[in-house]
Amino acid sequence: MPILKIVAPGEPARSVRLTKRVTSLGAASDNDVVLPSSALPATCAHVVTDGEAFEISAIDRVDLIVRGKKRRKHRLAHGDELQIGDVALAFHLLDDLPVPSGDTGPLAKAGATAKRPVIDAYRQLHDFSARLLENYRLDPLLDALMDAVIDVTHADKGFLVLLESGEPTIKVARNVRRENIAPAITQLSDSILARVVRDRAPLIISDALRDEEFKTSLSVVNLKLCSVMCVPLLERGNLLGVIYVGNDRVASLFDQTALDVLMVFAAQASLLIRNALLVQELTIDKGRLEERLEAMRFGQILGACAAMQEVFRKVDKIAVTDISVLITGETGTGKELIAREIHNRSPRRKGPFVSINCGAIPEMLLESELFGHVRGAFTGAIGNKPGRFHAASGGTLFLDEIGDMPISLQVKILRALEEKAVMRVGDTRADPVDIRVVAATNRELDVEIKAGRFREDLFYRLNVVALHLPPLRERGDDIVLLARYLLAKFCEEYASRARGFAPSTIVALRRFGWPGNIRQLENHLKKAVVLSDRALLSPADLGISEEALPPILPLTQAREEWQRRYINEVLARNGGNRTKTARDLGVDPRTIFRHLERENGEPEPGGEV
Repeated sequence: MPILKIVAPGEPARSVRLTKRVTSLGAASDNDVVLPSSALPATCAHVVTDGEAFEISAIDRVDLIVRGKKRRKHRLAHGDELQIGDVALAFHLLDDLPVPSGDTGPLAKAGATAKRPVIDAYRQLHDFSARLLENYRLDPLLDALMDAVIDVTHADKGFLVLLESGEPTIKVARNVRRENIAPAITQLSDSILARVVRDRAPLIISDALRDEEFKTSLSVVNLKLCSVMCVPLLERGNLLGVIYVGNDRVASLFDQTALDVLMVFAAQASLLIRNALLVQELTIDKGRLEERLEAMRFGQILGACAAMQEVFRKVDKIAVTDISVLITGETGTGKELIAREIHNRSPRRKGPFVSINCGAIPEMLLESELFGHVRGAFTGAIGNKPGRFHAASGGTLFLDEIGDMPISLQVKILRALEEKAVMRVGDTRADPVDIRVVAATNRELDVEIKAGRFREDLFYRLNVVALHLPPLRERGDDIVLLARYLLAKFCEEYASRARGFAPSTIVALRRFGWPGNIRQLENHLKKAVVLSDRALLSPADLGISEEALPPILPLTQAREEWQRRYINEVLARNGGNRTKTARDLGVDPRTIFRHLERENGEPEPGGEV
């Protein structure tokens, strides 16, 4: 096996085997052969072999002296003595070094020599992959990738070119000293690059200046290119770019093994770039989602649908006044959040916000909770106690579930609202209070009034402005946006690995009825985040079974159902006026009459014909 004997001033003589296709020499420790001389550059020469002959080439302005003459290149022969700076070299075709243990003869040594470059390449790939797992910063990773490619292919420069809007753009340009090359565009052949981009196939050029296809290329002639290797970066058939490496001093440097190694690195680069693009897309999507969330945010409330936007518009107008507000909607729709937002946007925001659930306190205690009591008013009244009306003075009193309040207390609430004063239980004098009342209910109070369970005069006193919160199932894409917002919040809170929803889950979120509305959505998501081990949550993780979803209707039936709901909606908007509804819908009035007959009833009382 060929060796180089090295003699440096003040250093003992030593010998090294030439086992690589390209062996680098220089003062830097990352060279294959380190020359102990401070007078030499980091890399000063390359020894290149085609498997038969060996040639040494000087790099930059290093003086290579052979038999007393300066040379840029020299074909080595057995016994040649050379001088590089103050270091003497001798080339021998016969290996006089001891054979490593485990070798059994010339064939084993030859096999080990052939495998060494491949092993080195895969070691570099392993090291690079480890760095990829530790760091997702793209720019330093791409630099490290190209440094590794240059090292394993023994090129003296390498380029990573990406396609942006169909045009090749140089993203990384590195030389053998791990430095950036500038200006990069002048250092590679545009004709070779165009060929690989067009054919999407790897290309090896042993001597570009003598290659039939490229020897007339202006870029090849001007750059005096020798060995060039260029491979495409493909991801699922899509061309992301190319990796281009070259050596301007050594012809026939690259072979099929070098190309195979470069293809492996190209596959790794494609993965890296694709992952980086995905991360970039996710970052952009996250930014867009945050922008959408911010656009649909109203204080602590999220809502982008038309119904919620109308609620927000009304809140903005009424918050600055002191008029009473009645908030209606199903349980879990966020009535208290709206009440708090009215308070927070009002001149009373520095005062207290006091909430009481009128349906959660027994009747015998509710009066005391609302109005307070004096000592001895009833058994257990051992002292004077202010009520919620007193506590809310200067601020806002939120009467939640007002529809569940006993009718015997409703008259006292009405008097307190009209007189702006309350009388404690057992007291004989009234205490003035300065409050704004916001009430809420999930009941239909007009039905309760007809049934004699709610006072009509109190209804009109509370219902100066009515705000109706739509159920979650009627809020369209708000469901998905709210679910994503809550998922991100709960994942951070509970350190969950869940990161999103499977496509089937998005469909289930939209189709599910959500009888408990936002409160139910929150609870389902909390359970899924805590119990699921999936990155993408399934409908089962959210506790949504196929049986819980509305059945898929035949198209004809679905069309009829939609038409029925839409006619009812237009009738309601027109106050039950059948003629106007028919005119608005562009149908014969008899169509509306037949619709009402199928609904088993006439228009609501008060509707016009």
